Amino acid sequence: MRRRSLLLATAGVGLAQPAIIGRAWAQPRNPAWPRALTMGTAAPGGTYAIYGPVWGQLAQEATGINISYRTTQGPNQNIILTDRKEVELGMVTMGIALQGWEGKGPWTQGNKYRNIRALFPMYDTPFHAITLTKSGITSHAQLEGKSVGVGPRGGTPGTYYPLILKELGVTPSAIRFGSGTDLAGQIADGLLDCFGFASGVPIPAFSELETQHDVNFLGFSDAELDKITKAFPELSKGALPMGTYRKQKGPIPMVGVYNFAIGHRSLPDDLAYEIVKSIMTNNARMVAGNASAKETLPENASKNTFLPFHPGAARWFRENGHAIPDSLVLA
Repeated sequence: MRRRSLLLATAGVGLAQPAIIGRAWAQPRNPAWPRALTMGTAAPGGTYAIYGPVWGQLAQEATGINISYRTTQGPNQNIILTDRKEVELGMVTMGIALQGWEGKGPWTQGNKYRNIRALFPMYDTPFHAITLTKSGITSHAQLEGKSVGVGPRGGTPGTYYPLILKELGVTPSAIRFGSGTDLAGQIADGLLDCFGFASGVPIPAFSELETQHDVNFLGFSDAELDKITKAFPELSKGALPMGTYRKQKGPIPMVGVYNFAIGHRSLPDDLAYEIVKSIMTNNARMVAGNASAKETLPENASKNTFLPFHPGAARWFRENGHAIPDSLVLA
């Protein structure tokens, strides 16, 4: 318990004030570039908190610009902060990005966030859940009347998972929001029945739980998958293969949505180009830092069908044989 308390205390500090990492001042390769950039990540226990500094380090090495990291609630807040230029870089799932671009999600309050630009593809985000084996819960249908954690309120699972459960006709006794670390701790302590999440896999908080407890991983039935994708066409069907987690008993049927790195539209074109180049040409280092990056490949730029690419990012993809339509490029 003492270790978890320390982790949560640290997470609380991160949410109270931006986490600043790596302020050893360097010299930008281009004097016209900013000396520092800030990236919006997410709460501890999810993939963004690990993945962000991995690509941030590569970008920093390539550009000479110091990059620091701000702990956020996830994609929703990353969009808001990037649009306002309170951070210059961020990470989003494309379902949330579509809501932000069109101003249609409840969290947008009708505001359209049009200052964000796509930089590069990251990885797929699968929705799935975990319970302790002793709970007896092996399916989403059994979550009726149970307590369910869904990640930070401003994150992709915090936005979608309550809607997914509602679509499936499942009414939990409580929906709880919090960091992955916090909710995994509540599962371990018997304070929460289920933790439903969506992040790059393996989800760090899930992996930690399965090392200490017997667990069940919850996917979706074929009928549930059909119902979810009909209600939310931005989500696509898939399955997590054996080996994603040590204790899974078979492939986990899931729905997923792709993640992209974003930047503010004011980033200089040549800077955006060098940032994208540094990530797209260093996949081995990306994967060494976080396994989710195995999908961080140039060909996955096609996963973006609506969010305009930054002109500098589009130039790198086009120069390297990946078509980006003119309609998807905006200064």
